[in-house]
Amino acid sequence: MAEYHGQIHLALAGFYDVLAEDGVLYRTRARGNFRKRDMKPLVGDWVIFSAETQHEGYILDIDERKNSLVRPPVANVDQAILVTAVKMPDFSDNLLDRQLVTLEEDQIEPVIYFTKTDLLSPSELAHLEEVAAGYRAAGYDVIVPEKAFDDASLAEVAATFAGKLSVFMGQTGAGKSTLLNHIAPELNLKTGEVSQALSRGRHTTRQVGLLALADGLVADTPGFSSFEVFNMGARDLTHYFRDFNQFSPKCRFRGCVHLNEPGCAVKEAVENGDIMASRYTNYQLFYDLIEGRRPVYNKHDKKH
Repeated sequence: MAEYHGQIHLALAGFYDVLAEDGVLYRTRARGNFRKRDMKPLVGDWVIFSAETQHEGYILDIDERKNSLVRPPVANVDQAILVTAVKMPDFSDNLLDRQLVTLEEDQIEPVIYFTKTDLLSPSELAHLEEVAAGYRAAGYDVIVPEKAFDDASLAEVAATFAGKLSVFMGQTGAGKSTLLNHIAPELNLKTGEVSQALSRGRHTTRQVGLLALADGLVADTPGFSSFEVFNMGARDLTHYFRDFNQFSPKCRFRGCVHLNEPGCAVKEAVENGDIMASRYTNYQLFYDLIEGRRPVYNKHDKKH
């Protein structure tokens, strides 16, 4: 039986459609030994598989993953379009920075796409432009549509797809499905979070697929991870703020965590307006959050 190497493009009801390197699509199943090893193939995985025909194949092995997400369940993601609402729900720089830190740790390049900008007053829009400029200075790609889902902003997003596996992420109600529908109308994704919630119980089959778009691959299922858990240690957090990395080599002390140390170039950059104050505040909050996860013994006894 011939062996092939390819990438999983669709997972559906225990079947995996794998696009082989020769461009032929094979329908496969996973061998039982994956279950024993507590491994499950994911869309985006590069795999070795055997097949007698295009409809009868078995996945034999999974290449090492660069990363993997839970929602949507996709592996080897290169880029995330962070769909970020500025109204309904209101913009939260804390949530955005959480997402950015998590994506940095997973080596996923973020593209920040602001939605519902048409609901802003002129002064609110001017403030958003300042925020966007701050994130651009930090080293992020930021898209602020002039009108909701206008052609220029859609083209700007699509231009980032080439040669990458992209996912759409963001909080509930931010407009992930709507944005994806505008870029790929053939998807005809259900929009409206209520209908999604109602259908969740009825449809037990969870389908995730990759769509060929603008010379890249895009996961056709938007997702949102809660981003409540930071996996890194507190002292490592600084490495995932790319704007800090622009200045930290000039800190007086090697290993500076930019809190109480003298001669800190990052704090100086915040004071000079070269790093957004909101970014530094969120860094302090995240640092304290990670430090607070350390086990506390006899905490109930302290009240007496």
